[in-house]
Amino acid sequence: MDSYQDKDFRVRDRVLLYARGLDLPPTESVEIALKSLERCSGHPTYSEALENLHLILAERGRELISADDKPHLTSTPPIKRSTMLPEELDRTPWLNIFKKTFGRLFRVLTPKVPLRASWKDSAERQQKQQEWEKVAGRRRTLLMTLILVPAIIGAFLMYNIFPDQGIEAVKITTSVLFAILFGWISIGFWMCAAGCWQLMRKVDRFAPTAGCDTMEIAEDCRTAILFPVYNEDTHKYMAGIAATWHSLVSTGESDKFDIFILSDSTSPEAWVAEEEAWYEFCRREKAFGHIFYRRRRNNTKRKSGNVADFCRRWGAHYRYMIVFDADSVMSGSTMVRMVKAMEMRPEMGILQTPPLAVNMNSLVARVQQFANHLYGPIFATGLHFWLLGDAQFWGHNAIIRTRPFIEHCELPSLPGRGPLAGDIMSHDFVESALMRRAGYGVWLAYDLDGSWEESPPTLIDELIRDRRWCQGNLQHSRLIFSGGIFPTHRALFINGIMSYASALLWLFFLVFSSIQAVSEAFIPPVYFPNTPTLFPVWPIWYPQWALLLLGSTAVMLFMPKIFAIVLTACRGGSKNFGGLFRMCMSVLAEVLISTMLAPIRMIFHSFFVVTTLLGWKVGWNVQNRDDTGTSWEDAIRFHWWGTLLGIVWGGLMWLINPGFFWWFSPIAFGLAFSIPLSVFTSRVSWGLAARRMGLFVTASELKEAPEQADMHEEAKRPDRYCPFFIDGGLGFTRAVVIPRIHALHIALIRRRVWEQPINDSRAQMRRALLEKALELGPKKLSRSEKSEFLMDPRLLHELHRRVWELPPEKGQDWGVERH
Repeated sequence: MDSYQDKDFRVRDRVLLYARGLDLPPTESVEIALKSLERCSGHPTYSEALENLHLILAERGRELISADDKPHLTSTPPIKRSTMLPEELDRTPWLNIFKKTFGRLFRVLTPKVPLRASWKDSAERQQKQQEWEKVAGRRRTLLMTLILVPAIIGAFLMYNIFPDQGIEAVKITTSVLFAILFGWISIGFWMCAAGCWQLMRKVDRFAPTAGCDTMEIAEDCRTAILFPVYNEDTHKYMAGIAATWHSLVSTGESDKFDIFILSDSTSPEAWVAEEEAWYEFCRREKAFGHIFYRRRRNNTKRKSGNVADFCRRWGAHYRYMIVFDADSVMSGSTMVRMVKAMEMRPEMGILQTPPLAVNMNSLVARVQQFANHLYGPIFATGLHFWLLGDAQFWGHNAIIRTRPFIEHCELPSLPGRGPLAGDIMSHDFVESALMRRAGYGVWLAYDLDGSWEESPPTLIDELIRDRRWCQGNLQHSRLIFSGGIFPTHRALFINGIMSYASALLWLFFLVFSSIQAVSEAFIPPVYFPNTPTLFPVWPIWYPQWALLLLGSTAVMLFMPKIFAIVLTACRGGSKNFGGLFRMCMSVLAEVLISTMLAPIRMIFHSFFVVTTLLGWKVGWNVQNRDDTGTSWEDAIRFHWWGTLLGIVWGGLMWLINPGFFWWFSPIAFGLAFSIPLSVFTSRVSWGLAARRMGLFVTASELKEAPEQADMHEEAKRPDRYCPFFIDGGLGFTRAVVIPRIHALHIALIRRRVWEQPINDSRAQMRRALLEKALELGPKKLSRSEKSEFLMDPRLLHELHRRVWELPPEKGQDWGVERH
């Protein structure tokens, strides 16, 4: 048996540990612990010593949990309610077509639906924007001509290339598919061509931020910076928030900005970690009143619902809001310029920046970063050239005028059942369409830098993200014909759908091409048709047409890359990519890797489209943002069927039509080797090896932006010293055990239930849950059980008290014993 002296030492050590866990200076915490032991009679017990400690805290006005009549710590500003009503959208496209076809008769037979009052306001705003709208109309007419005419000619040439034998329906279908796909890839070509033209001219009278530097931000102009998070790595995104805030402070305009961390986290561990990180950052930076934190209990409508909840509660306080992703970082000067641009142009509703991809080191991520840095500015400029004030919102790294967003951009739920019904997942395209419908312009600030994000670290992570985006974009098919949507945004809906449907069309094109190749091998040519003729009909081959199609397709695919190289070199930007030679070698390597990965993306995007239409729904998963790489086991589980498809398909073509096989070989090899491609491109070692060879180098690596350097330094900052050996990822355990975190969490719970009565069944459930936690420890509690504790301050406080009174063998499970 332990001696009384050993027990006294254990009680003393535990009380000292408890006191050191308070939010007090070290000397004061030790003093309080010793005084609590002095007040004990005889040999102290855990409960007696801790009770004395709490009495001393209360005497000094530093009680752990404040009574209800005392002010609690607040993490949000005062609520100023706004009403957001879902916009009226006609979500029955085929009925809408019928209405337009038989409009007069239909209007007689159906009641009229009154338009929102904002509709007249939208019409008035359009009157003020006639100049750029006329120019945009002419440009888009030219763009449609440049896309449609070559596509029709290409379909005609493709049909005539096929030999006479074969299945006529297959030839027609293949030609139509080629026309659609040729038109699709030509969009990228003309975007890049326009971007090069615009950048070479160096003059743009429609630049959305031109002249904004002369503006002054009014004192009453407030801007909220929103960081929606969902079970993210708290330490990582807080480093980004810190870098953004420091950059904003350096501009001298930080008093006009507030940052909101809007949590939708469902993990109890993440919940507590977020509260702790927010409090420590505000305490260290003296930023209380400018940095706020809110966690939603109901994750309705995901990110769009998260932002809408902010708008309803606090949006009326702010003229603008800048929406980020959890991995976004932006320079303070860029944010200040965005606000000034919005102040200068009151008709502007959304101003989108083109973020640059940074910070990832896997091979596939480095390829994406390089492409984003080299090609991105040209494509962004081209998008601006063709779209002007009808641009699209990408959901993050953009500034939004708050009042019209609240009044016009609440998203409706799509009626019905199935994957295309319910909450709109790809909300950003719809919100920009609604903002435009309300009469406000949506612009792309292609000339703004200082905006960054991170790309998926592996091919599998990219495809998992695309699965969710695919379903969201396909939902837009129900909104294309909605009343009041501008033609450009209808085209953007179609463009978003084609981002994934084009993969299925490519797959169909390859299938029909394969069928045609098989038919050539098995169906002999007909030299003497049924019609009377004196001479045989010889098959005619048009090699010049085939070369013309091949060359045209190659130009559409690769000329944008050549444009980017030439433009970058002419403007002296090749040094940002390691020099001209290394930049060219990087482009060649990017083309090779992208070509190998293209078939994998094609079959997965096709699979996503088909399964979505069949009714498979997508969950809201946590995004992986770490360079952990893909294991062989995961790659086999994810890619086995694509590998089998590539081997079987390629093998059949080799046996049946070897000539066609070599044309088809890039597809077959890409699919057959999808498992090793997925693994090796996910490796950080391969990405760093490419970096050492000078491949895929970007300007942000050669000369790191101050905000990025600050973010990396913040990420290395050690956590606040804590005497407890409880990992930061065990947020629930920390909230139960560590006194200062326990007090912080209870102080932040908005729903005060200290005095609310508890019925018998509820009391019995609470007792059972409490005994389970004390008996089995935190590792045996489910997520829902941990959340039950965290949402009930009385139950959590009772658990906190009982845990600190546990015997040593049980206390080790919770971390209240040092040994």
